[in-house]
Amino acid sequence: MAIDMRQFHQTFFEESLEGLAGMETELLHLEKAANDSGQENVQADPEILNTIFRGAHSIKGGSSTFGFNEVAAFAHVLESRLDALREGKILPNRQVIGLLLLAVDCLRNLILSAKTGQAVDKPSIEAVYTHLERLENENAESTVINNSSTVVAPPKSSSWRIVFQPQRRLFHTGNDPARVLRELAALGSLKVQLNAADLPAWEQMNPEECYLAWDLELTGNVTRDMIQEVFEWVINDSRLEITPNLPHAARVETIAAKEAAIVDAHNGSIRVSIPKVDALINMVGELVITQSMLSQLAAQFTLENLPKLFIGLAQLERNTRELQESVMRIRMLPLSFAFNRFPRMVRDMSEKLGKQVELYISGEQTELDKTVIERINDPLVHLVRNCLDHGIESPAERIAAGKSAVGKIELKAYQKGGNVVIEIRDDGHGLQHERIFAKAVERGLINPEAKLSPEEIAEIIFLPGFSTAETVSDISGRGVGMDIVRNNIRGLGGNVEIASHSGTGICFTVRLPLTLAILDGLSVLIGSHTYILPLVSIVESVRVRPELISRPAGGGELFSLRKEYLPFIRLHKLFGIEPRSPDLNQGLLVVVEADGKKAGLYVDDLLGQQQVVIKSLETHYRKVDGISAATILGDGTVAMILDVAGLIRMAHTGGVRFIMEDRHHMPVTVNAASAPNLN
Repeated sequence: MAIDMRQFHQTFFEESLEGLAGMETELLHLEKAANDSGQENVQADPEILNTIFRGAHSIKGGSSTFGFNEVAAFAHVLESRLDALREGKILPNRQVIGLLLLAVDCLRNLILSAKTGQAVDKPSIEAVYTHLERLENENAESTVINNSSTVVAPPKSSSWRIVFQPQRRLFHTGNDPARVLRELAALGSLKVQLNAADLPAWEQMNPEECYLAWDLELTGNVTRDMIQEVFEWVINDSRLEITPNLPHAARVETIAAKEAAIVDAHNGSIRVSIPKVDALINMVGELVITQSMLSQLAAQFTLENLPKLFIGLAQLERNTRELQESVMRIRMLPLSFAFNRFPRMVRDMSEKLGKQVELYISGEQTELDKTVIERINDPLVHLVRNCLDHGIESPAERIAAGKSAVGKIELKAYQKGGNVVIEIRDDGHGLQHERIFAKAVERGLINPEAKLSPEEIAEIIFLPGFSTAETVSDISGRGVGMDIVRNNIRGLGGNVEIASHSGTGICFTVRLPLTLAILDGLSVLIGSHTYILPLVSIVESVRVRPELISRPAGGGELFSLRKEYLPFIRLHKLFGIEPRSPDLNQGLLVVVEADGKKAGLYVDDLLGQQQVVIKSLETHYRKVDGISAATILGDGTVAMILDVAGLIRMAHTGGVRFIMEDRHHMPVTVNAASAPNLN
């Protein structure tokens, strides 16, 4: 009986892409070992070379077995050069390592092509193939090749047709199609044709949804990578097609996100450790036993068996909770899946910028929900790129400042309470507050007479359209990124903070929930409605004394708590609900904290702690100020989950007061930078 080999293809693709990631890591170790020794032309560590060789050999054997001949041919020539390295015929200097890294990129692209059926950039792959073939017979020092992620010639004048069709929810992610079109226009000559076929009638239009699409023609010294850079932040929320505008161009390539190979390796499946599977099976076994016991009690139920019924129900509750925790642990992945891309990225970018940078990673085994890891990738990439481009100085500048010529970027992760904290830190010159302020004034983002603290000036970099770069490059300068970084992180229920010290560096701190599926919360009563407060945000609850509430001129209400003034938010007013009693003495103040700031939420009563399943609102409705999601309670009713960070942000900028006074909830523009600091 013939065996259908296609059933094994998915496993081959996943294992090959993981193997390539491992090969890339070991090649970078090889290069670092040579750099640390101070001598490039030295023999490499045999164990590292053997690991890399085994990876190439496995891909070669698997691709031959499954008939992926292009992959097998490329893996064969790579394997031969690695064998020459093991025998000492080739020395692992920087140029050789750069070529081998490019070969890994080519193999990755060929494997993805075999998986998806999409065409590859054959001239680039053939160029690397030719260099590999000649490597053993050439002087390694004369091997000059572009060490970016692909081999490309300098851009020549070319023409591209682009189809850009955003999803309806694009605006919810903080993106703006007009900004994307402006970026494209900066690359060359752009012709724009609007496609309004999906535009509804005026009375059916939702201003928070995007109905338009665009057919574009871009001409200039532009490569596909440059176009992909422009669409980096909208790629997952759009249909995007790029076609070389050439005679007889027969194929259309759909652009994948950057580093698609790494992401793709984990999109369709999760590899689970045996102990996690064993724990899950044990929990299912306990659940079956409990179900059998309850079935027997139901079949022969008498009042004498009532205590046994209560015992069985308590056991069922315990087993269900443990089963839920076991399933959630299966979804948890180490952050190394997100962090593994950065050593290569830092190497290539620092070389392109003419800087010397070392990356230090710690805490990569900290676990996070798979969905969160997938969605945090792009924001982390942008923050690291920001450190490389704007933070770390050139070697000459660092030496003049009394620093080492080699800059340092640290990527650190750890768990704190119900959150995972990721720190991205560099030892560069820090934020240049005067320059940021001047640029913000020049662009009309703030009033030139505003008196801002260093912390408030630092917040300016998160405003839409802000950039201090003098020129637009393929790395930065378009004013796109930091605002979307913060919006995307907040969309995950997290936040990003910035701390800067002049001359010594900058630190971005990203806080993320462990999971997007389950939440430990406190049920609170507002009028006759139940709301959920995330337990991790609660500091304490206190009785309200009306004499401790004040309202400064032009500001919202404040509550005095142990010599600290907190914004006082009456949730019943915010959500338009009749309170249980107008007497403040009958309610409670729940003190909450997020992003380093506090506020007091006035509620009618506390109902109890419980674990809830998070249900997204935006899928079926729209973004609601002060609400992050919803859940279904045990009695079948729906309860809203409060967005604590959002409530605190609104309170500290006056936004809550405006919303409460605006009966129709019309959008109100608040300049956060000019608002008083209430802490």
